Amino acid sequence: MAGRSFARLGPELAKLTAPAPTTPAWVIRLGGERGPPGTGFAKPRFGGALGRSLGFRQRCLIRRAGRVMIMGVLDGRAAVIAGGTSGIGASTAELFASEGARVVIAGRRAAQGQAHAAKLGPKTEFVRADVSAEADVAALITGAAERHGRLDCLVNCAGEGGSPGGIATLDLGRLQRTLAIHLGGVAAGMKYAAPVMAAQRFGSIVNVASIGGHIAGWTFLDYSAAKAAIIQLTRCVAAELGEHGVRVNSVSPGPILTGLFGKGAGLEPAQADQDAALLEPVFTARLEAYQPIRRAGVPADVAAAVLWLASDASSFITGQDLAIDGGILAGRPPAASAADFTAIAHALLPAASRP
Repeated sequence: MAGRSFARLGPELAKLTAPAPTTPAWVIRLGGERGPPGTGFAKPRFGGALGRSLGFRQRCLIRRAGRVMIMGVLDGRAAVIAGGTSGIGASTAELFASEGARVVIAGRRAAQGQAHAAKLGPKTEFVRADVSAEADVAALITGAAERHGRLDCLVNCAGEGGSPGGIATLDLGRLQRTLAIHLGGVAAGMKYAAPVMAAQRFGSIVNVASIGGHIAGWTFLDYSAAKAAIIQLTRCVAAELGEHGVRVNSVSPGPILTGLFGKGAGLEPAQADQDAALLEPVFTARLEAYQPIRRAGVPADVAAAVLWLASDASSFITGQDLAIDGGILAGRPPAASAADFTAIAHALLPAASRP
């Protein structure tokens, strides 16, 4: 990350690193953002220059007992990530933990969740929860808030891939299952997080939707319907909670290299997660005519956007859906359209040349 490069800080960083045993602990916080309760901030005369050098407003330097340390953008914050055992959720949990958050990972696969939490360190824990069961979600959210004394971030990322087929063959029971996991799980998470965040007058909720919620044909019918509902529910809750200091946004990933596709093809979940990267050549080739950015999306792409929405850097952003799709929703690459026009011209030219 650009914030970790100190080569250009020059003499100001040298001053910071000099021993100062009599100086009390202090923190540089750029941009005037509010931090966790009990944290004191001071903006030194060189704060603007330091921010430009670091290239990231949220990075902080903290000096204690003559030592200078980097603070993460979520330092001291408590976050719950539903669906954090694999794919986008696991990548988000890893990024949040690296940025100083106390992370609660939730999911149905206990062994995988516990292993991931252990890998991320002592400030990360796993709680088994099925988001389609309201009691599980209630216990997850209230338990995390009680253990950590607050809840600053909620990421609703749990989901399944939906079912193939059109409206004439739609399994209504399966539709209800898809809605229960995606829409019901998001609604339950916000239901129990909202009172906690409103009471502390601070919090950020990020719901993971999909470009399938915007345009048809990219995801299965039931999945698309659920994701479209999540985008609208996000707007409704954002409008309600804004006055209480709580922000609510969603992200809409395009095709991302996760195990979702392998699971849909019938692979065992762990194997599907492990083999997700093998799809990269297929993604790159198949998306060439639709995606302006010519590479496959990866979970880290989405995690970075979720981090931004969870942080103070997006403190004036709420009720928005951010597409992380390599430009698919923006439109087709001109080169792809040019090839179509060329084919049309070739089809018409013989007819135009006949007497």
